[in-house]
Amino acid sequence: MLLGFLTLFSLALAQSGPQLYQQNCAFCHGENGQGRVGAFPPLAAHTTELIKTPEGRAHLINTLLFGMQGPVRVKGNTYNGVMPAFGQFTDEQIANVLNYVLNAWGNDKLLPRDHRPITPAEVANARSVNGSRPTPQQVGSNRTRINVP
Repeated sequence: MLLGFLTLFSLALAQSGPQLYQQNCAFCHGENGQGRVGAFPPLAAHTTELIKTPEGRAHLINTLLFGMQGPVRVKGNTYNGVMPAFGQFTDEQIANVLNYVLNAWGNDKLLPRDHRPITPAEVANARSVNGSRPTPQQVGSNRTRINVP
């Protein structure tokens, strides 16, 4: 029994970005990153706008780590769903799913030329910054200050 649990646990840790996305994100953000009207914003053709600034890059990581709550405007539309925190994921898993999203659905063609993949070390740093853990509301409030279409 213990061996079976350890095997399943190790498989979960080794999951790739596409697997993690399908199992944890697709229900809300859609199979193709299109989002859900009024609730969950699209990730296709939007995360690539966020990644262009240091604040946007940090926001993407913080959203997965700590969740997000509060209205957000994307391309003129308002979304007001609640994003759960995925802090139980390893740093590698969070980097994997974010890098998948940044490269899926044509996003790879929209990335800036100097784009570098999100690393597990960046996630670890965000996880441990001064030991402070922002609330989902603070993450949402911080998002409103990032100027993207």
